[in-house]
Amino acid sequence: MEGANSPDLQLQQLPPTSMTVSVNEVSFSYKENLIGALLAIFGHLVVSIALNLQKYSHIRLAGSKDPRAYFKTKTWWLGLFLMLLGEVGVFSSYAFAPLSLIVPLSAVSVIASAIIGIIFIKEKWKPKDFLRRYVLSFVGCGLAIIGTYLLVTFGPNSHEKMTGENITKHLVSWPFLLYMLVEIIVFCSLLYFYKEKNVNYIVVILLLVALLGSMTVVTVKAVAGMLVLSIQGNLQLDYPIFYVMLVCMIATAVYQAAFLSQATQLYDSSLIASVGYILSTTVAITAGATFYLDFIGEDALHICMFALGCLVAFLGVFLITRNRRKAVPFEPYISMDAMPGMQNIHDKGMTVQPDLKASFSYGALENNDNVSEIYTPATLPVMQEEHGSRAISAPPYRVLEHTRRE
Repeated sequence: MEGANSPDLQLQQLPPTSMTVSVNEVSFSYKENLIGALLAIFGHLVVSIALNLQKYSHIRLAGSKDPRAYFKTKTWWLGLFLMLLGEVGVFSSYAFAPLSLIVPLSAVSVIASAIIGIIFIKEKWKPKDFLRRYVLSFVGCGLAIIGTYLLVTFGPNSHEKMTGENITKHLVSWPFLLYMLVEIIVFCSLLYFYKEKNVNYIVVILLLVALLGSMTVVTVKAVAGMLVLSIQGNLQLDYPIFYVMLVCMIATAVYQAAFLSQATQLYDSSLIASVGYILSTTVAITAGATFYLDFIGEDALHICMFALGCLVAFLGVFLITRNRRKAVPFEPYISMDAMPGMQNIHDKGMTVQPDLKASFSYGALENNDNVSEIYTPATLPVMQEEHGSRAISAPPYRVLEHTRRE
């Protein structure tokens, strides 16, 4: 009789209602995570396709006299429609899945752009050269896909209704207030060095973008969640916090775009894409974990695997963007291979006019008296041209020998 009243037997005889509720909650959270992740992946994929369509339209009309000729093309309008559709998908994804899961999935746009660029490439390569040229892109795409899978599988499962009361409670919580204080101090310091001291390093500019972007995604999740609840019947638009978040979302997005535009004027777009993705994702995950408490209740294994997924995705994006072609810098001398009948002497690592860091000029070096013997103008070879049936040994132009005295 004593064994029948033991605690173990009593636990076995109790109906497992609490266990059923917890299993249902876990399955529901995974379902919402999957919906949010699929919406984000779909949105970023469609936005990438839209941008490439619009770029294709601009390239086709590059020589047009009308600067707004692309407005008359169906390709550009199709790209605009797809861009709006993709942005709606990304915006909706924040209402279903945690912020820390949605933000790193922007790597999908980088993967899609790399694949589209390889498919629609215009140059013709030999198979060996093609693999050598795009091996980093293939490896980067594979790593980014693996990282995305780890993010979706081990992402945080915290799901909280985005009601006005919950958002206000998080907004005045001491962890977020402390985070905001640190972020404001860092942002003001970076802005001071950037504006007053002209410290325009790419890390400084993209950190400003990342700090503004973290506030953008925090407010986007709040606005999207409250809109979805309002559509479902639980009206949230009568809370003042909704309009506060809406104004902050628009303001931070505008200033973020302004700093990003300044960065594109100074640095290569591929470098901005890789460094900006890493910084923005890191800062946004920190903001989401502080404001929405995304990782509360998660075990150490899930957190470590999620961090591993982020690192793998970072490496993949870095390899993809590193393989993009860089713009050819302007050379301050006349290229002799453009002249008729001349050999290309650039292949031997020589230039006709070396860069003396002097004022720009065509045709001759400035202040030749101060130039050493090694910088004397090169004597160019004379080629023979055949006219009709006989060969005339005459140079196509005069080659002058200059000395230091002259």
